[in-house]
Amino acid sequence: MKVNNKQPMSRQQQKSFETKNRIFLAAKKILQKQGYDALSIKNICEEAGVSNGSFYHHFKTKDDLLSYYIEEQPTIDPGCLELPKDAAEAKRAIILVYLNYVAYCKELGVVFMSNYYTPKNQALNAVSRTKRPYPIVTVTNYLARAIEAGTVSVTLSLEEISTDIRMIVIGNVFEWCLRNGDTDFAGNMERSLGKYLDSILN
Repeated sequence: MKVNNKQPMSRQQQKSFETKNRIFLAAKKILQKQGYDALSIKNICEEAGVSNGSFYHHFKTKDDLLSYYIEEQPTIDPGCLELPKDAAEAKRAIILVYLNYVAYCKELGVVFMSNYYTPKNQALNAVSRTKRPYPIVTVTNYLARAIEAGTVSVTLSLEEISTDIRMIVIGNVFEWCLRNGDTDFAGNMERSLGKYLDSILN
């Protein structure tokens, strides 16, 4: 898990971090070995060795816990997301965000991602999603800044673009899982996103 090391954590913060991480790792283990249907709060707490009260102190729901996994993804160099000079630069930056996500998916593995990407997982629902740093949040904010600065224009609304990109990404993840990892995940993501971005960025 990525930790901000700029300031040392207090003993209480360290304890809270360790408990939160233990809960997440327990959920990850259950998801990988038994699937989403076995991912109850009771099972998570038993696996993590924590009380229900401790779980709810750190997470609102099971899906809130699942959305927490996104915080472990490798960080993007902030320099790569500076205001783009033009549409081509914006396209490269957006693709980079998702190639970073591809690398993280591979790190988690096909089994985890296959069980994570289920319609039952409301952490994937854009309507109920938390404000954690999902790639689409990063991309939407990036595009909004570029549009406001006048360096990029788009042919669709940001909401429409966000929906389209999410569907492209989910499709690529699903294909990778369906083929049990035996596909050019990064290449397919770059190609499909690139063609879409060419059609909406000016």
